[in-house]
Amino acid sequence: MIYLLFSTTLFISAALLFWVQPMVAKLLLPLLGGTPAVWNVCLVFFQALLLVGYAYSHFSSRYLGIRWQAGLHLLLLLMAAFALPMIIPDKAAQSLPTQSNPSLWLFGVLLTVVGLPFFIVATTSPLLQRWFSMTGHPSANDPYFLYSASNLGSLVALLGYPLGVEPNLRLQQQGWAWACGYGILIFLISCCGLTVWNIKPRSKSATGPSAPLDRNRSAIISGKSRFRWIAFGFIPSSLMLGVTSYITTDIASIPLLWVIPLALYLLSFTLVFARKPLLPHHWMTRALPVAAVSLTFVILSNAVDPVWFLLSMHILFFFVACMVCHGRLAQERPSPERLTEFYFWISLGGVLGGGFNALLAPLLFRGTVEYPLAIALACLAPATLGKATNWKNAVVDFGIALILILGLFTIGVAAAVAVLGLEPGLLSNALIFAVPTVVCYTFVNRPIRFASAVGALLLSGFIYLEMHGRTLYAGRNFFGISRVTLDPTGTFHRFIHGNTTHGRQFIDPKRQCEPLAYYHRTGPVGSLMNGFNAAAISSRVAVIGLGTGSMISYATANQDWTFYEIDPTVIRVAQDSRLFTYLPSCAQVKQHIIAGDARLRLRDAPDRHYGLIVLDAFSSDAIPVHLLTREALALYLGKLAQGGVLAMHISNRYLDLEPVVADLAKDAGLACLAWDDNVEDKANGKEPSHWVVIARQAEDLGTTARDKHWLPLAGRARPEVWTDDFSNILGVFKWR
Repeated sequence: MIYLLFSTTLFISAALLFWVQPMVAKLLLPLLGGTPAVWNVCLVFFQALLLVGYAYSHFSSRYLGIRWQAGLHLLLLLMAAFALPMIIPDKAAQSLPTQSNPSLWLFGVLLTVVGLPFFIVATTSPLLQRWFSMTGHPSANDPYFLYSASNLGSLVALLGYPLGVEPNLRLQQQGWAWACGYGILIFLISCCGLTVWNIKPRSKSATGPSAPLDRNRSAIISGKSRFRWIAFGFIPSSLMLGVTSYITTDIASIPLLWVIPLALYLLSFTLVFARKPLLPHHWMTRALPVAAVSLTFVILSNAVDPVWFLLSMHILFFFVACMVCHGRLAQERPSPERLTEFYFWISLGGVLGGGFNALLAPLLFRGTVEYPLAIALACLAPATLGKATNWKNAVVDFGIALILILGLFTIGVAAAVAVLGLEPGLLSNALIFAVPTVVCYTFVNRPIRFASAVGALLLSGFIYLEMHGRTLYAGRNFFGISRVTLDPTGTFHRFIHGNTTHGRQFIDPKRQCEPLAYYHRTGPVGSLMNGFNAAAISSRVAVIGLGTGSMISYATANQDWTFYEIDPTVIRVAQDSRLFTYLPSCAQVKQHIIAGDARLRLRDAPDRHYGLIVLDAFSSDAIPVHLLTREALALYLGKLAQGGVLAMHISNRYLDLEPVVADLAKDAGLACLAWDDNVEDKANGKEPSHWVVIARQAEDLGTTARDKHWLPLAGRARPEVWTDDFSNILGVFKWR
């Protein structure tokens, strides 16, 4: 009975703990432009609060008697209930900074909205495991198996949220449902407290099925042990944020994709702390080098499809690395007397890993160095941190790896390929890095040499890319990584966000005002702008997403153009005439740049104000989902003049967004046309692009409707309209 009570309480507590994370992040996401960094910063906040909760559990267990501790905990549980349900105050949304990093603002809002309830729920796992160890239950001598029940609850919540909760409950309903679950938790924890209050604690000589685990683990914990616990907490946490950023930057920043790495992270804890581990630790240790080398080659090949294979490689390595690191933690777990301290140091490692990726790395690195670094550390730490290290041999191993991989092979071969004039691509990259990758794997029995080789190999990839396009500018902030490069032919300046080209411009002054890339005059935008300028419905144009500002090239006299851009770095790039000259030189019309998320800033525009609204907002290759919802469309229509046109740029490597937009138009009773332009002309700077135009009625589309390239979209037989509370990414995934 005691076992069932504690297991159920831990299950519900963990479910609430990990249900609230995607729910609150989704609540905040639209305020910050849908950027993936929202989830990463939220994760760091939750990890930090988890650390505070574990510290509370540790010190209250150490300095308070069981009755005082139970009474204090019940009081805090009741106090936290007054903070429910969770809502974001209007004042907080209005105070959002538009010109600086919003991380501190996000931390403040999270602390206000969810701080106290999350903190008190976060204390449950170590606290109840400690209480259980003081009962007379036969398994009380080793309560760590309850950690599996806790993580199972976390997994159920994480998978259940995007698959069950999110599609069926609006955010307000989710908040009330969570509050009801919290009430149940208060009752169950009260029952657990009464149980340990009345039951005589087990004697120190108690034995049971887990008695063998008492192997002198109550001795003083060494500094080396604490360091290992921190390290084995740091590496998986850093990897988790790196994998999450990779997935969400190029696909979509939504709960469904957030929870996959976090769910696997928790699953690894569940497996390694189980009484009978399903996957033996030595299997995972042997699989790690194979997964690492395979992933390294995938990263260096710069492949973009098939997407299922790319995602699988990143996820597979992440899971194996988690199993190895967390497996070491399970092997080193101390006696129950040290349980709360053990969890504290693990949590500290998690906070440091998450903080390094989300907060420190953007300040230290221009590129995503933290992810390759975590991959290399994962190859090093599990095999070496627990052993005495011969530092002389370590230095030799590091030098050998650096010389062989970075010096003799990669740089030499890459330089030879560059001389031959080959551009970076899947085939050329495979040829360059195949031999170094094989050599790298031969070091598998020398962990330091192997990890150094993996790191050097990944570093060489950055060097090789630099050889094929000199970087003119690089910037990194909350919204991602932006670079401006000179292409190898010396013909264009290219603007790259993440790993996707967002615009280009001729260097030749005579051709600098030609709109290129996805905005070429021979493509959908050229047709759209010719029709709009001929109709003269309104002189006012709004563009959501600035990029290089190349669309201003279509402006005619007396027009008024307004750009909405959330990323300050993009604004600086577009206005710097040393990089791009579209805005300062290519159109003598009124120009306005409004900083901030378009959903928020567009509300301030007068109704029926714009004759044309262009949605061209991307984070790398992903369009923020909150800009493609029924509520967003209603906002656009409210600001669109009578007879006006809405254009949407939906080019995407991984998602087919045409049916999404078609369903939105069908739901609102609008006319909708699409042009999927697959024509590429590298010499003239043209990129393939996919555009959709929407109007209140077909006549409003004018000459655009008569262009044979534009095809009508009727929507699906069973429309699936995206809203602020619902989206179905899997339904539009390009599985190829």
